[in-house]
Amino acid sequence: MVERTLGIVKPDGIRRGLIGEVLRRIEGAGLKIVALKMRQLTAGEAEGFYYVHKEKPFFKDLVNFMTSGPVVLFVLEGENAIERYRQLMGATDPKKAEKGTIRGDLAESIQCNTVHGSDGPETAKFEISYFFSQTEIITR
Repeated sequence: MVERTLGIVKPDGIRRGLIGEVLRRIEGAGLKIVALKMRQLTAGEAEGFYYVHKEKPFFKDLVNFMTSGPVVLFVLEGENAIERYRQLMGATDPKKAEKGTIRGDLAESIQCNTVHGSDGPETAKFEISYFFSQTEIITR
């Protein structure tokens, strides 16, 4: 089934000049980039995006991190795009991520793990619409 999913190159990935490498790996895996933009998130945007973690002890640090520099937001499309991108990213903790995955090769820590991806169809729908209007997504 053709799906769409949201991806983010996080501030640590931007600071380390990894935008091109992340996008190269995505396209190399056969996923299509159908929307792309760079933004500096406000605290309110980060809080709204990560609302599911609001009661967790790491929420404030997460918001501070995601607003510490610009991010690259993108929408991916392809067969089973959500699962394929999650496999390409690797485990959240780079120490547990397989070599050859984005996090296994490029991430520095659980927080500075370079990329974000939606974890399921409902999450993807919410996350994509949070940052992109339908007119910003190109059907290829």
